[in-house]
Amino acid sequence: VNNLVKEIFKTEDKLIGPLALTIFVWVFLMNSIDLLPVDYVPMIARTLGFEHFRDLPSADINVPMSMAIGVFILIIGYTLKSKGLVGFLKELTTQPFTHPLLYPVNFILELVTLISKPISLGLRLFGNMYAGEMIFILIALMPWWMQWALSVPWALFHILIVFLQAFIFMVLTIVYLGMAVEEQH
Repeated sequence: VNNLVKEIFKTEDKLIGPLALTIFVWVFLMNSIDLLPVDYVPMIARTLGFEHFRDLPSADINVPMSMAIGVFILIIGYTLKSKGLVGFLKELTTQPFTHPLLYPVNFILELVTLISKPISLGLRLFGNMYAGEMIFILIALMPWWMQWALSVPWALFHILIVFLQAFIFMVLTIVYLGMAVEEQH
């Protein structure tokens, strides 16, 4: 993780490496819950009194979006820390067009770019994990002989998906924070 952070995040910062590792482990563990048999966790939750329980946290839109909003707050914070308020506003208004009459257009374009980062980050994780959970549920609804034939290959493939989603969320966090501190040319 540290080598990846050094390649992507060009500025020296002691928070980015541990943050990236924490995000990776957190998302990986959340997504790994999906590898448990589909009925066990909800059955245990029902015995404890929770009638409606979603066992995979990242398949609920609230969890990935809240993580993405946390990354968005860090992006704003790092941008303000490295460029200041004036530099941040200048970044939002003076690019890609340099003519002062086009500053409002620049502002709208850059605002859409800025807001799309957490939305795409959260929706990517949610969509992929929700789809994976739906496939597990569809396999569980099949006859027992088809379940055995399909659940093992899908579970093996899903291990790769769980790892990849955690890795992608971590890398995009590093990239977005790296973009926040780099100088625009």
